[in-house]
Amino acid sequence: MARDKVLKERWGRLVTILSDKFSDGEDLDLDGIIYMIGVQELGQGYRKFKKDEKVNLMHIAICRLLEPLGYYEFDFFDTDGWPHYRVKEELPFLKPGEQSILMKEAIVNYFMEKEVI
Repeated sequence: MARDKVLKERWGRLVTILSDKFSDGEDLDLDGIIYMIGVQELGQGYRKFKKDEKVNLMHIAICRLLEPLGYYEFDFFDTDGWPHYRVKEELPFLKPGEQSILMKEAIVNYFMEKEVI
C-alpha cells in the first residue's frame, strides 16, 4: 500500500513538472510523456514527425523504459540514428490497469535517474 502511495505522489509531481515545462496549461497524459521520452532518447531534438515516426518514438521510449526491468536490451543505432532494441524477456500478460502502473513506475524511475525528480 505504501508503495502505491509513493508512486502516486511521485507521478503527480512528475506530471506537474513536465506539464509546466512542456504543455500549454493541460496536464500531460501517459502517452504524451512516453512520446516525450521517445523524442529525448532519439536525441535529434524536436521536429515535426510523421505518424509512423511518432509510433516508433513511443516504441523507443517503451523499450528504454522497460530495459532496466530486463525486458529489452539496446541493440544498435541504424544509419538514421534511430535506436533499436531487442527483446530479452517477453512481457507477462497484464491487465490495462497493471500496464499503466508498470509504465508509470518505469517513467518515474527514468526521471529519477535523470534527476528530474
